[in-house]
Amino acid sequence: MKKVAVLPGDGIGPEVVAEAVRVLECLRDESGLAVEIEYGLVGGAAYDVHGQPLPEEVLKLAREADAILLGAVGGRQWEALPIALRPEKALLGLRAALGVFANLRPAILYPQLAGASTLRPEVVAGLDLMIVRELTGGIYFGEPRGIRTLDTGERQGFNTLVYSESEIERVAVRAFETARTRAHRVCSVDKANVLEATELWREVVTRVASRYPDVAVTHMYVDNAAMQLVRAPKQFDVLVTTNMFGDILSDAAAMLTGSIGMLPSASLNETDRGLYEPIHGSAPDIAGKGIANPLATILSVAMMLRYSFHEPSLAARVEAAVSAVLDSGLRTADIREGGPAAVSTRAMGDAVVAALRSALS
Repeated sequence: MKKVAVLPGDGIGPEVVAEAVRVLECLRDESGLAVEIEYGLVGGAAYDVHGQPLPEEVLKLAREADAILLGAVGGRQWEALPIALRPEKALLGLRAALGVFANLRPAILYPQLAGASTLRPEVVAGLDLMIVRELTGGIYFGEPRGIRTLDTGERQGFNTLVYSESEIERVAVRAFETARTRAHRVCSVDKANVLEATELWREVVTRVASRYPDVAVTHMYVDNAAMQLVRAPKQFDVLVTTNMFGDILSDAAAMLTGSIGMLPSASLNETDRGLYEPIHGSAPDIAGKGIANPLATILSVAMMLRYSFHEPSLAARVEAAVSAVLDSGLRTADIREGGPAAVSTRAMGDAVVAALRSALS
């Protein structure tokens, strides 16, 4: 029996997570997937009830689970809180506590959505790349950090970018192993010309590459990588990069696929226990309206099946169900392309569950 901790989060999180849970329940009922689901509060929702964004009982639940399904956290009503109590601290706390150092973010353009991309169809048609983002180190976790007052009375904010060789090596290994299941190409993204931490990054990635003679490796500065993503994205297969660079580049890659509402993610530790979530935020401006796109969260379940549960055939079934629904013409507002009227979050979930149930029966 696999245990999934479901943490719906804030904003549209509960809406899209609910549809992903229905997919898990369909697999349990129709294919015999042995899965147990438990819920917990996290982020702003947890702060409102418990006075902290990551309660100890929720952290315990997450540690005991085989996988975690997470919705987005955050919202305007919590922005005035001290940084230590803001919803986003729950994300950093979960990642650190679970040791999920490798964040896999696929950017795949479904052919049905070629018109929804901000780039010309011929530039993005057939796009299928994977960003491997280091997730538990770098500037988001480095010390010292804070805001201090100088002798002049002026305040100064400071953060520290720091990486150890072992942190770089383990995420590089994950990237090269991932490339071996794909097109055997890795592009390591850094800023080694001005940042010593990423000079070390390049050195370690080069050393790891020597153990993978079947995988071609290139290096690219992050500013050039950002330009190349929108100029010729299909040149990439697997990109591996630091925490902050990966955060930024994966959001840029999202728009190549038509919508950030289409991108799932998997954050994995050494034993493939994972934290699964869409890469989008809590979108408080549309929360409660029933119009959010649940497909990224549903596709995150497919990644859960593939990486943590080692059920690739079921993962492929979920992905095929999403593709079938897109073939049918159903679109949420973010991917509508000016065509038929947009469907609701629930209607899109209904359609995916129906397609999945049909394929499994």
